[in-house]
Amino acid sequence: MSPPIRVLLVEDHRLVAEGMHALLDRESDIQVVGIAGCVKDAVTMSIADAPDVVIMDYRLPDGTGAQAGEKMRNLRPRPRLVFVSGDDSEDALLSAVRVGACGFLPKSRASADVVAAVRKAAEGEMLIPAAQLAGLLTRVHQRAREEQDRTQLRSQFTPREHEVLLLMAQGLDNKAIARELGLTLNTVRSYVQDILEKLDAHSKLEAVAAAARHDLLLA
Repeated sequence: MSPPIRVLLVEDHRLVAEGMHALLDRESDIQVVGIAGCVKDAVTMSIADAPDVVIMDYRLPDGTGAQAGEKMRNLRPRPRLVFVSGDDSEDALLSAVRVGACGFLPKSRASADVVAAVRKAAEGEMLIPAAQLAGLLTRVHQRAREEQDRTQLRSQFTPREHEVLLLMAQGLDNKAIARELGLTLNTVRSYVQDILEKLDAHSKLEAVAAAARHDLLLA
C-alpha cells in the first residue's frame, strides 16, 4: 500500500483552514501534516515536514503564496504547489505559474475539486489547462510588446511637445496654446506638425486619440 500524500495547508483564515483540514482528513490516502498561516511559517514547515503537496492561499498576511513558492524552489524534495485563492486575476495566476505551481483553483470551486487537485498534483499532473495557460502567456507577451511600443513612442517626445499635446487634448487651438506657453504662433504650429508626424495622425483629433491609446496624456 502506498504511503499517504503528505499535505501542508497554508491559509490565514482559521475557519477555512480547519474546514479544508477536515475535508482532506476524511481521505484515507491523504495526510495533513500541518497548517501555516503566513509565508514565513509556510517555508519553515515545508522544510520541517517535507510535504508532497502544498495547498496555499495566494494572499497571506506577510506576502503572497507566490513569494512563499519562490522560497520553496530549492527544497529537496520540492513540494508541488496548488493555489486555492479568492484572487483569480491573471496577475495572480501568472505569478503562480512563474514559481512552478501545478494548479490554481478559485475558492469558489467545490471541495471535491480540492481533493482531486491534491491527488493529481501528487502524481505530477498539471492542473492548469494548457489552452488557458497558452492564452495567458500570449496576452502577457502582447501587453509587454505594447508597453515597449508605448515607452519607445514616449521617448520621441520632448517635454515641450508633451506640454503642447496636453493642451491640444484640452481643446485649445494654436493661438491659445501659444498664449499659455508664451510661444509664437509659428513655433506652436511647428510643434503641432511634429506631434502629428510622430503619432502618424492627420488631424489634432486623431493625434489626441492616438496619444490616449498610448497613455501619452498623463501629466
